[in-house]
Amino acid sequence: MSSDKREHILIVAEALFGEKGFDGTSVRDIAHGAGVNLAMISYYFGSKEKLLESLIEFRSGYVLGILEELNKDDSMSSWDKMDALVEFYVDRILNNLNFHNIMFQESATNYRSEEIKNKVIDIKIKNLEQITKIITDGQQKKLFREVDIPMTVGTIMGTISSYTQSRVYSCQILALQENANDEAYRSRLGPRLKTHLKQLMRAHLDIKNESK
Repeated sequence: MSSDKREHILIVAEALFGEKGFDGTSVRDIAHGAGVNLAMISYYFGSKEKLLESLIEFRSGYVLGILEELNKDDSMSSWDKMDALVEFYVDRILNNLNFHNIMFQESATNYRSEEIKNKVIDIKIKNLEQITKIITDGQQKKLFREVDIPMTVGTIMGTISSYTQSRVYSCQILALQENANDEAYRSRLGPRLKTHLKQLMRAHLDIKNESK
């Protein structure tokens, strides 16, 4: 039961941080939204900054697990794994827009503490290591050409972020009203992002496109 309460507080905090920003959200706001008292938040997390650290761990641990499982799946080809990687990241970000907004805000301000910065960098490095294994495996199988892997990952993440962080512009591109709900936004943007990124990775990675 205590783990359920802790998770509930994290989910409420995530929604508030995503909507109002970290600085615009008070611990009292979180307590009120979660239906708990301030002492309970202090008991579980100690401070608002520690709560943010816990939220980052809560969301990011799942991603690493998925990437590790993808690497272990011998039934999939390297191309299948890259397609699955694109599908996963597009769905993950579009279905967790609040968390993505928080992470974007933190990185844009160079993080509010050394602890949070180190945690985020460590998570990104571990995820990159898993994606690197997928790409190097494709290279060893003579399917993928030699590429700058961190920049390749940055291309995928940057493309997704360029639309999720510019929603007004994105809605115009997608022929949606600015006040379109999240479901309409995801259903219009998701397939288009997936198709584009899969095509982009095919052109970028295919060994047949290796410069002579």
